[in-house]
Amino acid sequence: MLITLENVGKSYGVDIILQSINATVNAGDRIGVIGENGRGKTTLLNMLMGVYENDEGTIIFDDNATVGYLKQMDGLDLSNTVYREMQTVYKPVYDAIRRCNEIEKQLAITPDDKDLIERHHSLQNIIYSKDGYNSDFMIKKMLNGMGFSEEEYQKEVKFLSGGERTRLNLAKLLLENPDILILDEPTNHLDFDTLAWLEDYLLTYKGAIIAVSHDRFFLDKISMKIWEIEDTYLTEYKGNYSAYDVQKQEKLALQAKQYQADMEKAAKLQDYIDRNLVRASTTKMAQSRRKQLEKMEITQKPKPPRVPLNFKFEFDIRPYDELLVLDRLTVVAGGRELINNLSLTVHRGERLIIAGSNGTGKTTLINTITGKIPPKSGMIKLGQGAVPAVFDQHITVGNSTVIDSIWAKRPKWTQLEVRNYLAKFGYRGEDVFKECFSLSGGERARLRFCEMSLDRANIMFLDEPTNHLDIYMRRAVTNALSKFEGAIIVVTHDRYLMQQLNCPIMNIEHGEGVFYRSFEDFLAHHKSDGFNSKATNGNAEVKTEKVSQNQKRQRRQAAFDRQRLRECERDIDALQAEIDGYNADMQNPEITTNPQKMRELWSKMEKANNKMDRLFEEWSVLSEKLEN
Repeated sequence: MLITLENVGKSYGVDIILQSINATVNAGDRIGVIGENGRGKTTLLNMLMGVYENDEGTIIFDDNATVGYLKQMDGLDLSNTVYREMQTVYKPVYDAIRRCNEIEKQLAITPDDKDLIERHHSLQNIIYSKDGYNSDFMIKKMLNGMGFSEEEYQKEVKFLSGGERTRLNLAKLLLENPDILILDEPTNHLDFDTLAWLEDYLLTYKGAIIAVSHDRFFLDKISMKIWEIEDTYLTEYKGNYSAYDVQKQEKLALQAKQYQADMEKAAKLQDYIDRNLVRASTTKMAQSRRKQLEKMEITQKPKPPRVPLNFKFEFDIRPYDELLVLDRLTVVAGGRELINNLSLTVHRGERLIIAGSNGTGKTTLINTITGKIPPKSGMIKLGQGAVPAVFDQHITVGNSTVIDSIWAKRPKWTQLEVRNYLAKFGYRGEDVFKECFSLSGGERARLRFCEMSLDRANIMFLDEPTNHLDIYMRRAVTNALSKFEGAIIVVTHDRYLMQQLNCPIMNIEHGEGVFYRSFEDFLAHHKSDGFNSKATNGNAEVKTEKVSQNQKRQRRQAAFDRQRLRECERDIDALQAEIDGYNADMQNPEITTNPQKMRELWSKMEKANNKMDRLFEEWSVLSEKLEN
């Protein structure tokens, strides 16, 4: 075992952040850590790295294991160039090579010096253990994988954007090749191609990986275990995120049914005791039942399910059909032409995803369309009746509190009305009085969505709207956008959002917009070299596809799945009644004293429980399938 956590806990004052954490990390483990923002995920990583001390329990590391940690904030030397910063990983190797050269010069004079030969041998071991003579190749491999071109190798770190620094930090960490790789939100700021490269690289990584992430696709691809941090506790699930989702629902359903069965059994015992304790003929039986009741262990009552954030975006004004028209638009930034001669039309109610590698001009295009940056040439026209709203990935806030920022938009609302509205976006209790400047990135994003929902816009421009959100808020935002009947133009690398919006994708390639009809087409292009049979270059008009035969088949399948789901629920209820009967028979002295009857009863019970497991597994799979 590389890491062992035994009853680990952490508190800040009277606030318990984590408690009774028991877990192990073994060689080759791939662990995804999930949970709501602010619930202790990063705190756990910091305790593993020794940044924070645990208040309770012990954390034991393998003495020989090396650990690497990708933080959300970097610790790079700003005066270095990109390439020199990567070379710092090999500093011990370069020192060893330099000393080897010096020793070789001495050995040319005294070739039989055993001390020099031994020192040379030790230094060579250091070089070969780090593959030091291939350092240039490995540095370039990591930089290219993380999306850095050769022209950027000599760029100074201080001139890199936040996203570029994150990618450089990750490239350095992968180059170090530690036994335990700890990653905090590694997919933030990665474009589609870089993310695909990272996932493929991590699949072949020999060390253990612990990754905090809210990216469902990433967790599905690389995880073998899921650690969920909820209500200060850590629960481990086997498999990737999709497997966790099924297991979690199954666990809650089984726990609820077992709790209900235990409570009903306890009520029956108590009823028998109450009716028979005072009767002389049945007093002994009642006392026996009372002892049985006292020894009975009641399954813990399931906690109420997390209240899902439930909000929506609506508009009041129905605009003209052509809501956004771009005609031969050319976009520039820093004197460099990013997008040339782009023409497209977005109609009322349509959606468009803008994708592309980092630096291709996606954010610049959104800022140009929304008027923050003037175009070099071309025309931008919003249709008659257009009411726009903009989500900027760099969210700015004022000096007011959360509740005041919403009250300013609806001054006639009562405090109760404002608080009820904020609750839809996860702001409850004292959180509504937080100063806006103190909010985290995820909290600022939630507040901005709350403001946008009050704007009643019929066309929304969104730049990386899910970057700072936890996995639960991502789902809520995705659901709200999927149901929005207005037009959406969104820059995103979030594959779950891409999939759920089910709309055309414009990928910016070599200064042009290349259009794909769906996420599946786009994904296929990025999985096979040169595939673009369903993509078109140049001018394009986004149109809603007609319902295909495939969609009709999907609807028929969904109807069948819903019917089968209802059948599973009926079978589960019937089987639970059967199991309850077997449990009652277990209390019958005539059976408990008869070995043959007990064996028969245990056999029936085992078959029933196995059948129940299969039914719950089928029910969980169908539920997930229908939800998606």
